[in-house]
Amino acid sequence: MSDPVEAREPAADGPFDVVTGAFSYSGAAITRRLLRAGRRVRTLTGHPARAPSATTVDVRPLDFSDVAGLARSLEGATTLYNTYWVRFPRGRVTHEVAVERSAALFEAARSAGVERIVHISITNPSASSPYSYYRGKAAVEEALRAVGTPAAVLRPGILFGGDGVLVNNIAWLLRRLPVFAVGGDGSYRIRPIHIDDLARLCLEAGAGRDDVVLDAVGPERPTFLELVREIKAAVASSSVILKMPAAAVPVLSAGLGLALRDVLLTRQEYGAMADGLADTDGPSTGQVVLSNWIADNAAELGRRYAHEVKRHFR
Repeated sequence: MSDPVEAREPAADGPFDVVTGAFSYSGAAITRRLLRAGRRVRTLTGHPARAPSATTVDVRPLDFSDVAGLARSLEGATTLYNTYWVRFPRGRVTHEVAVERSAALFEAARSAGVERIVHISITNPSASSPYSYYRGKAAVEEALRAVGTPAAVLRPGILFGGDGVLVNNIAWLLRRLPVFAVGGDGSYRIRPIHIDDLARLCLEAGAGRDDVVLDAVGPERPTFLELVREIKAAVASSSVILKMPAAAVPVLSAGLGLALRDVLLTRQEYGAMADGLADTDGPSTGQVVLSNWIADNAAELGRRYAHEVKRHFR
């Protein structure tokens, strides 16, 4: 289990870093490591009321309508660790809007004199991708290059560990449903990385000075079908794994999402995974072995449902 964000009292003065969403998933993991290193941390968050009462993190609003205010909040920061993005469009906030907001944040950091930006992107971003998520991620990387601030871009695919969603919710479904649907033959590979490995890579990148782009990927590359079978065995599920036509998976996922009042897997997420975009051929940069982690955490894995919409919108 991960330690709480307020795990250590930071130094009373000295350099500080800014993390967007220090009480979210990847932002919290980065913040824990910064605090352990004795750094002061300021967060820009869209949910300032969610900050723990005992936190040592300095909380400021992530208000994209006040770019000057963002710049003031960034003044004096050594490094900006940016985790801001939207997993799926909701209301007026689309991937295109998220690109515009990210560009405004980078410009605010430049004008505030931030020395370095560490940005979390995605594996295989592309301006020509059929998926707006991946096009958007490519556009954000281009916006970061345009501001000219020394930067590191980390590209994870699928995250696990802590209170992560995907692996946990696969286990949750396998514990409860008589049938688990896998799209196509399930042979598409994924390259998950543990959230603490990603945080470690972020801090290592923050300590550098060169511009760098790095795939943040773990040591294992299971197919999706292999992953589901491994989780099934670990949680002793009696669910039947059923291969379904690819077109049926987003429909089934949407139906379950309506029942749970959540978004399980979007059409774009499934399509990108089936196209191999959550996989890379490069060397491992993560250390935690997914299969070992599943075995070590089997007793608790999937006991509670990880509700994405509640986390971010309620």
